[in-house]
Amino acid sequence: MTRTVSLPRVAREREQRVTPLELFFDLVVVFAITQVTALMSHDPTWIGLGRGLLVLAAVWWAWTGYAWLTNHLEPEEGLVRAGMFAAMAAMLVVALAVPGSFGDEALVFGVAFLLVRVINLLLYVVAARRDRDLLRPIVRLFPPAGIGALLILAAAFADGAAQTVLWIVALLMLYGSALVARGQGWHISPAHFAERYGLIVIIALGESVISLGVAASGLRLTAGIVTAAVLGIAVIAALWWAYFDVYSVLAQGQLEETSGAERARLARDYYSYLHMPMIAGVVLFALGLEVSIRHLDDPLDAIPAVALCGGLAAYFLAHVVLRLRLVHFVRHTTTDRPAWIGPGRLVAGVAMLALIPVALAVPALLSVALVTAVCWGLIAWDVLHYRSERGQVRQARP
Repeated sequence: MTRTVSLPRVAREREQRVTPLELFFDLVVVFAITQVTALMSHDPTWIGLGRGLLVLAAVWWAWTGYAWLTNHLEPEEGLVRAGMFAAMAAMLVVALAVPGSFGDEALVFGVAFLLVRVINLLLYVVAARRDRDLLRPIVRLFPPAGIGALLILAAAFADGAAQTVLWIVALLMLYGSALVARGQGWHISPAHFAERYGLIVIIALGESVISLGVAASGLRLTAGIVTAAVLGIAVIAALWWAYFDVYSVLAQGQLEETSGAERARLARDYYSYLHMPMIAGVVLFALGLEVSIRHLDDPLDAIPAVALCGGLAAYFLAHVVLRLRLVHFVRHTTTDRPAWIGPGRLVAGVAMLALIPVALAVPALLSVALVTAVCWGLIAWDVLHYRSERGQVRQARP
């Protein structure tokens, strides 16, 4: 472990920034993520939890395809703008169909999801016409990306275990499609990537705030409800701090330290792949928090206990893997400034897992208080133990 930080250098190329149209597009994703939480809350079983995570993985991959696309295209150009609006409409239908994606609305979900992917691939063709280096990876991307979307559509005509297997195979195809070209031909704007994925983290955290508000609405504002709401916001604030205080800045800095295929592979692993369990953790926490507020005086059942504590564990353990990926990258480059990594998030993740059996035995309000204490214990550790490193990072923040 080292306490030396890697700071962003000034990029020589013009940095692309997130556009208003991209932010507009992401509003639909807010609704889709909220619908995933609703899907799991309406089917509070292990099967329902698993299905919710499968749908979230599909929505995430559909969104990340557009995050990569807008590194190659100006999204507010005429033809591209029309494509983005069409994709928004299709994504809205996907979100509307999420609660019935394994039931009566499975066909609607499958058709709309296929349309989202087709529009994405067609816009990639437009980008490849302007950037010949992109043509080869796009051609390689088409088969697994298309087959994956078609398998989700085919799952609408199955049920039970067969339907689940089709979903899993489809997601393996979709996520595996990013491995085909090994980063060749892709161009990454570090500032754009850090900003775009940072915004989606904020969207996920905002969904937790929405779940908190939905759970408390219609209930009398007792001292317990108010306390739980304040503790919930405290946890969400700690999750924001844990990511945006240094992690997002350091990741952008590492992207700026490299170029070409190496940069694209780092962006693929760090953002497209490893942000997914972090987002899933936030969604699970939102589910657990919603149930906790409605049953403050009772111990949580197994599923909401796993969602509340296990979701936070997934969030912090994802941070550990994110940092390990950056350390692996640094050790294979010529930079002499290794990435900073510490034990805090690993300890916090393990502590959250240890709290699952506690949440089964104590009132839900106490469970929320305990996870809040762990979250802010981690923040206190970062502030006190890495004071100088944090100062360097914050001074270098763009």
